[in-house]
This record gives sequence, C-alpha cells and structure tokens, in this order.
Amino acid sequence: MTTVTSTTPAVPETRHNHAIGLWLLGCAAMIFAMAVIGAITRLTESGLSIMEWAPLSGALPPWSETEWRRLFALYQQIPEYQEENLGMTLAEFKTIFWWEWVHRLWGRLIGVVFAVPFIWFMIRGHIGRRLVPHLAAMFALGGLQGGMGWYMVASGFAERTDVSQYRLVAHLALAVIIYAYVLWVAFRLLDPAPDTSPAPGAHRLRRHLIALASLAGLTMASGGFVAGLNAGMIYNTFPLMDGRLVPDDYAAIQPLAANFFENVAAVQFNHRVLAVGTVLAALVLWLMARRLDLAPGARRALDLVFAMAGAQFGLGIAALILVVPVWLGALHQAGALILLSLILWAIHKLRLQPDDRAP
Repeated sequence: MTTVTSTTPAVPETRHNHAIGLWLLGCAAMIFAMAVIGAITRLTESGLSIMEWAPLSGALPPWSETEWRRLFALYQQIPEYQEENLGMTLAEFKTIFWWEWVHRLWGRLIGVVFAVPFIWFMIRGHIGRRLVPHLAAMFALGGLQGGMGWYMVASGFAERTDVSQYRLVAHLALAVIIYAYVLWVAFRLLDPAPDTSPAPGAHRLRRHLIALASLAGLTMASGGFVAGLNAGMIYNTFPLMDGRLVPDDYAAIQPLAANFFENVAAVQFNHRVLAVGTVLAALVLWLMARRLDLAPGARRALDLVFAMAGAQFGLGIAALILVVPVWLGALHQAGALILLSLILWAIHKLRLQPDDRAP
C-alpha cells in the first residue's frame, strides 16, 4: 500500500515501520514498569495517600513543610488512616506518598512518550493508513486508564479502608490489555515476515496458544482479586490450605457466586487452580510443539513460554509461603507480564504467512 501526494513520490507504508515499532516497544516497556510500580504501590498500601486528582499540578511534588502537612491532614480524614494507620508520623506518610506519586508521575510520562512521537510521526506522514486507527485506539485507552485509576482510588475515601477489589481488577485488566495491544503491534512492525512453520498442526497450535493467552490473562485477573482482598496473607502453605486441598470456608458467603470475588479463601484457591491450569496447558503445548516441524524461531518461543510458566508458578508459591514480601510480590507481577509477552511472541512467530504491511 502506498501514500501519494502531489509533491512526493509514492512511499511504502513499511518504510518507517521499524522506527515506529521501536517507539511502541519502548512504550510497552514503560507500561510494564508501570504495572510493577503499581504492584509495589499496592503491596506497600500507598495508593490512598494522595487524595487529590490534579492531572497537571499533581506532577509537581510538595516542597514545603506546609504543603506536606496539608496533604497529610487530608489523608488523616479517611478510614484507612483512622482504622489502620492511626498515629502514623509525617515521615511515615511521606514514604507511602512517594510510591503513589511515582506511580502517577510514571503514568503521565507514558502519556507524553506516546503522544509526542505520535504527533510527530503524523505530521511527517510516516504512519500508514492502516496503523492510524490502532495508534489512536491506544491513545484513547491510555486516557481511559488514567480515569480508571482515579475511579479506583476514590473507592477508598469514604467507607472502606482499601480500594474496591472490583475496581482494582478493572484497572489491572485494562493495563494488561493496553500492554498486550501495544506489544502486539510492535511485534508486527518489527518482525513483519517471520519464518513460517510448514507443519499441518501449526495452525491448531497457534489457536491453542491464543487460548493460553486468555487463560494467563484470567489468572492475572484472579491475582488482582487476591491482591485486592489481601488474600495472599492467609493460608501460606502449598499445596494444602489449612491442611485441606479445598478450604473449609470456600463457600462461606451467600450467594455462592459472591465467593469468587469477595471470599479470601475462595479467591486464593481459584488463583491456585488457574495457575496450575496455566502451567499444565503450557506443558501440553510444549509437548505438542516438540512433535511438529516448526520454524526455529517458533520453537524457541514455545520453549521460553514453557520455561517462564514454570518460573512464574515457582514465584507464586514462594510469594505465598513467604507471606508476600514486597520485592517478591512485585517480581511475581513482572513474571506474569513476561509470560504473557512470550505467549504473544509465540503466537506471532506461528503466523501462517508473512505480512509486510502494518497491522
């Protein structure tokens, strides 16, 4: 496909795709870091320390002692302080404040790093027509994610000592969707014509990998409920929970469906089951791939998917047994995103035919 103007010769849409792909890959890396910072913010219970929504002025940190005390006074009004952190000092408040401030600042930086090159590429005419809707959708989703973040935080200001687990999972899920979207388009731009796999079973394997990506995403969402309910702080043994495979209080809440989202025992158990299912599915696909005539790149991708699935499972068990130390909880979050990234890469490498156009 070409773009023609009255003063310039036809320019293939792929001419600048490599540069655009590198830019998007950098944006994906920033989103990855944002998710890990968000995990640390959650694990340190820092998310409610900033009670003001100031998209522009909020980018500047408080410099005066008066401003620090004003912000601390706002925090002292909410249930989290009154019921869990009563007596917290200003110095302790500053610790949790900085994590939330960095989290929000990093989100602003992602917006700038995305918007400025996007506008520049558009002005220069470097973005092909097929790519424009994708980039516009990414920008819109990023704006929506900012609003979703504040919607989540606001749920902890009135009657709760924490944010709503439902809004937390919505915020996490949208972040994962944006990350996967940006990363997938970057893959397509940077590697438009990977070696194709001639094996008849490659197409079926690719479909199974798409299902595995969905399972990994569901497992991450269930992990969001674990985080939102602090469910990792109990039943810190594996594989049994209080000496039983299924905990006694799995169905303690009525109606039954509420247990999946509000019962800490059920939420942790479900996350365990989904994690085991993800590892077993990765093993089955890896064994399936061993029997097929795959391109070397696709085979390496499947090897990495299986290895990372096992590593992530180990990180999850370690985090549980050690009662979720901050560093290990953050590493577990990073591992989930790495696993999803490798699954997407394997799906990309198993394309049935090359495509030198934009997504």
